[in-house]
Amino acid sequence: MSGPDDGGPFDRAHVRRAFGRAAATYEAHAVLQAEVESRLQERLDGQPLQPAVVLDVGSGTGRGTAQLRRRYSKAQVIALDLALPMLKAARRHAGWLRPFARVAGDAQALPLADASVDLIHSSLCLQWSGDLAAVYDEFRRVLRPGGLLLFSTFGPETLFELREAFSRVDDHPHVSRFLDLQTIGDGLLAAGFRDPVLERDLFTLTYADALTLMRELRAIGATNADIGRSRALTGKARLQAAIAAYETFRRDGRLPATYEVIYAQAFAPDAGQPRRTRGGDLASFPIERLRGSRRTRTP
Repeated sequence: MSGPDDGGPFDRAHVRRAFGRAAATYEAHAVLQAEVESRLQERLDGQPLQPAVVLDVGSGTGRGTAQLRRRYSKAQVIALDLALPMLKAARRHAGWLRPFARVAGDAQALPLADASVDLIHSSLCLQWSGDLAAVYDEFRRVLRPGGLLLFSTFGPETLFELREAFSRVDDHPHVSRFLDLQTIGDGLLAAGFRDPVLERDLFTLTYADALTLMRELRAIGATNADIGRSRALTGKARLQAAIAAYETFRRDGRLPATYEVIYAQAFAPDAGQPRRTRGGDLASFPIERLRGSRRTRTP
């Protein structure tokens, strides 16, 4: 077993609880998340899409989902999130005339039919999934042939200052670990997606002190979900030692916090291309391709 809920390096039950608790405070503090969401959706500007079904994975409070609904007014738009309180908070963005659907679900086990979605959008969600191959397989399964996958996720340089500060205090992970651009791109190809395009941004936010950063992370639900983390509360002495270690990064009177953001887009392959799963390869064909075929019977 790799960890709670089979979440790989992450405790997905912890992730669900943390984001559920943050539902009421998320939008007031998620400034970076809003900027990344905007930059991600700008990548749709040049896409000649007319999707019938749009799925927003890790929709949170539904701010980005509402933008997708305005962009694709004729589509059925679905907000999917692991944390039910986030979906309840999304009600205020859903509108009343033509509200988007809100579905509780896991990216590693999407509650949707095969080949039922034209566009999957996911902004800063996949970094919390410990099994990216399983997520890719689900995305591939629910996308129609030629459907577009568009997502952003955090890279390994994210919060490296905070990670290093705590590493000087003890050997427990205090900041979650994230995958690099190469691994994310290789995974797309291995899953059978075609024409992948990956880009990278570095953001630096600054804070008056380390405690303000830590409180902000908790307010958006981005707490440490590493299964190797210490389950005990960080003692006051260790916390103060980590805060002191963070001070070595102070520049011009402010403490920096780096965020590495990876953007990726790719297309689902044509029908009939094998889809890799843990049990082997699966290939699906439209029934029309079998009509008129002849099977030779050997006496």
